[in-house]
Amino acid sequence: MKEFDLIGRYFADGGHQRKDVLVGIGDDCAVTSVPANQQLAITTDTLVSGVHFLKDAPARSVAYKAVAVNLSDLAAMGAEPAWISLSLSMSHVDEAWMEEFANGLYELTRYYSVQLIGGDTVRGPLAMTITAQGFIPPENALKRSGAKPGDWIYVTGTTGDAGAGLEILKGEREAKSEADKDFLVKRHLYPTPRVAVGTAIRRTATSCIDVSDGLLSDLGHILKASNCGALVHVDRLPVSSPLFNCLGAQEAYRYALTAGDDYELVFTVNEEQRGNLETSLASTGVKATCIGQVTGQKGKVDLKLYDAPYELPDAVGYEHEF
Repeated sequence: MKEFDLIGRYFADGGHQRKDVLVGIGDDCAVTSVPANQQLAITTDTLVSGVHFLKDAPARSVAYKAVAVNLSDLAAMGAEPAWISLSLSMSHVDEAWMEEFANGLYELTRYYSVQLIGGDTVRGPLAMTITAQGFIPPENALKRSGAKPGDWIYVTGTTGDAGAGLEILKGEREAKSEADKDFLVKRHLYPTPRVAVGTAIRRTATSCIDVSDGLLSDLGHILKASNCGALVHVDRLPVSSPLFNCLGAQEAYRYALTAGDDYELVFTVNEEQRGNLETSLASTGVKATCIGQVTGQKGKVDLKLYDAPYELPDAVGYEHEF
């Protein structure tokens, strides 16, 4: 299949169509219109087969996750997503795989009213790069650098699930039931970007980041940027029942702290805004759990389990190597 035939068949006419896209797929560039009194947030993520997803991962989940991780970055900044572009590398065209890939891509873009406006296709190892763009009102961007001592630390949803789901897929761990297995595996294959939460808390939170490399690792980025430390209560971590059932309490806590790919949001809120936070989150249907507090001990994270010091048995979080 020729490149333009591939683009025309799978990408040119599908998905959500936005009025602010003046020129979409088919020209040398896309042309879009940014609303008045809005700033543009831009993020890019690359997913490589065998590194960011299993080589035998379903095509639908690969596309879904590629979009989700970018929308999660926009959510962490408090941005409303608008457009994506896609660069897709693959060794050959498998029409059944491409059909499922396009379905996964459009499943998420339609849900969040995001339009695919361009990109590229090349022959090579299976990999994809997505650039996502969204809108933020001036002075409303959530950053990592705004946390202050005394702020409360919150995390959305549950953490650790995706890490356990990956190990189940790799045959390294077994779930206690089919229902638990299904939940954990889906959390790995189909993460939920917390877009509604990001836009809801952008006037309330003092800092924010999404959990891609592990809760402690990503919280550490906030603390470094804000020149602060933290006290985290391990027993308050939002851990799902399937994760507890699969791992037991101690391992579940470790995964909740260190496993990546959950794409929940970790954010901080000062004491004066805690009441407003509940109001802001009410319309999202997403629960956020307070797990600790920011301290003035720069770079130091104290972990406590039922008020006793808690130590992790191994390294914290994921970091790319080159």
